[in-house]
Amino acid sequence: MGSLRERSERVWGWLADVPDPEIPVISIVDLGIVREVNWHDDPAGAVCEVVITPTYSGCPATEVIGRSIEEALRERGVERVRLESRIAPAWTTDWLTSEGRRKLSEYGIAPPACRADGRQVIDISGLRRRSSEDAPAACPHCGSAHTEPISRHGSTPCKALHRCLDCREPFDYFKCH
Repeated sequence: MGSLRERSERVWGWLADVPDPEIPVISIVDLGIVREVNWHDDPAGAVCEVVITPTYSGCPATEVIGRSIEEALRERGVERVRLESRIAPAWTTDWLTSEGRRKLSEYGIAPPACRADGRQVIDISGLRRRSSEDAPAACPHCGSAHTEPISRHGSTPCKALHRCLDCREPFDYFKCH
């Protein structure tokens, strides 16, 4: 079976193949929602605990993700799986891996253009506050930074709808949060 570390690394590898149900080109590991993999000895047998942090409280995909994790591990012979959903600290787009950002872009979704570390841009010329969600995103189709937001709401709550002013293609933008 291997050491606890070897077993945990193996589980991380298996979870890297579990797709996000809303954006299937990105795995739940690349999305950054898998926080920990722990093994616990138990008289009835070892228990694999997977700690996840949903992208936001009440995310409808969380239940599907939990079932997908259990299925992936049971298919590989892990009989006892325990899921823990941890909401603190809250998930942020900073937890996306660089591979995940690349996959989003190739899929046609602009990855977050800034860090979700609380920095915001204040546009005093119009005396309106711009959040990081308003930040221009590079077009995932042509790479142009000449884009504009169309709607703060995209196909899912974590995305906004933008348009490229050069190639004229609309695209989803994964909001910074």
